[in-house]
Amino acid sequence: MSHSEKHGRPDPIPLTLLTGFLGAGKTTLLNRLLGDPALADTVVIVNEFGEVGLDHLLIETVDEGMILLGAGCLCCTVRGDLISTLEDLLRRRDNGRINPFRRVVIETTGLADPAPILHALIYHPYLAIRFQLQGVVTVVDAVNGAGTFDAHGEALRQAAVADHLVVTKADLPGAETDALTRRLAALNPGAQIHGPDVPAERLLGGLFGLDGRGASKGEDVRAWLGAETHDHGTDHDHHHDHGHHHHDVNRHDAAIRAFHLTSDAPVPRPAFEMFLDLLRSAHGPKLLRLKGLVALADDPERPVVVHGVQHVVHAPVTLPAWPDADHRSRLVLIVRDLDPAFVRRIWDAFLGKPALDTPDRAALTENPLAIPGG
Repeated sequence: MSHSEKHGRPDPIPLTLLTGFLGAGKTTLLNRLLGDPALADTVVIVNEFGEVGLDHLLIETVDEGMILLGAGCLCCTVRGDLISTLEDLLRRRDNGRINPFRRVVIETTGLADPAPILHALIYHPYLAIRFQLQGVVTVVDAVNGAGTFDAHGEALRQAAVADHLVVTKADLPGAETDALTRRLAALNPGAQIHGPDVPAERLLGGLFGLDGRGASKGEDVRAWLGAETHDHGTDHDHHHDHGHHHHDVNRHDAAIRAFHLTSDAPVPRPAFEMFLDLLRSAHGPKLLRLKGLVALADDPERPVVVHGVQHVVHAPVTLPAWPDADHRSRLVLIVRDLDPAFVRRIWDAFLGKPALDTPDRAALTENPLAIPGG
């Protein structure tokens, strides 16, 4: 029995969001993953059974809107909205009407912007306690992916917020795998890029392994944050074309930037809270993703995990100890139409660094590009 269960509160259930544009190959990937023992006792949430090719896996109907798959996993449809579906699943689990599942995978529609789904999971007071976001897996088609990015902003955002990018259809005629991989690495340098045969355990790792209840090896932390790769991504020139004719593409992608913030010294809690409050209230729509480990000055030996999407930031989770030897505060941000240098100046100001006096909140809110001291 875990520490939290001894105190009457069940451990949070890891949850993975599987997304990708129409025809990218999400269902093919999901079918393969469901045959992996790592996904035993998993609930898969889909929009409609008829929209996904899982029929050959069905062995019996458990209840209306819920089926039992051959791998011992449950599959259910979204009833009304995702919140009510997740609440219903928890009631069934807690009441013993279904076997206790140990993880959830949500497959989104191909047109879905992942941000509202992540908002629902992070912002809901009960679901935020019972579930813990494991990561975002985005499937990208090597044949049509580049054209999809050019035509559909949703597809670009799906790739930008991902922790894992799975490139499919690389073996088909017309695949531009190398060019697509370079583009993905520039767009989201912290994401891990995989082929379609990636093991389930690789895709299902993430935040849950950092909270003291799962694996907490240093390489897991570095993979989740991807901070080292963001060193390259911050100053990466998105306007070069690698010898290809992608000028419009690069201008389109350049609106999205990935970078990281660090602090060697512990961060005062009020300063950190004010930084997050300013960033999400003044620039929330531009903040696609934020995640990190922070050493707070009042308890530097127990870091907090923070993650958020746009204006919604999950309540920080305190770890029992640092999961690796690096005790710096590290925040990774993916933003759209927001200058990383501007965000760094805000961060430095709240940390009391002499390069910039504390920003005037009204100026930062009303004219985000008018950087004090710039």
